[in-house]
Amino acid sequence: MQLDELYRRVIMDHYQRPRNRGKLTEQDGIHIELNNPTCGDRIELQLKLEGDRVEAIRFDGEGCSISLASASMMTEAVKGLTIPEALSLAQHFYELVQGRVPENVDLGDLEALHGVSKFPARIKCATLAWKAMEQALKEAASPGEEAGK
Repeated sequence: MQLDELYRRVIMDHYQRPRNRGKLTEQDGIHIELNNPTCGDRIELQLKLEGDRVEAIRFDGEGCSISLASASMMTEAVKGLTIPEALSLAQHFYELVQGRVPENVDLGDLEALHGVSKFPARIKCATLAWKAMEQALKEAASPGEEAGK
């Protein structure tokens, strides 16, 4: 099996069987909703922090296979990370989808989305959930502001 075929299978697996899809039962989490009007993707992200660590993260929404698979992969990748670690991973992911493979960084399943770089219009699809996560973490780091409102 070629690498491109393996990557397609990973993407389709996350699209058809998304991890962490749904809503948190806790009402004290951070809630962010973003959309990509270009192709109709909509991501609703909820996360709960324990100190500066992502304790729980869930997403919901609708969109293309790239958008939803990326959201699924992102929730798995950032759960348990600290805020700085999650933000650093987001930067590595942005490099990946723009065609630059970060050195000495294990991106796991996220590497399957490297091919998105060949389709510039799809980069926004792949990064939508990541932008929501970044926004949520930055709001959490800004005390005194009501997150997600």
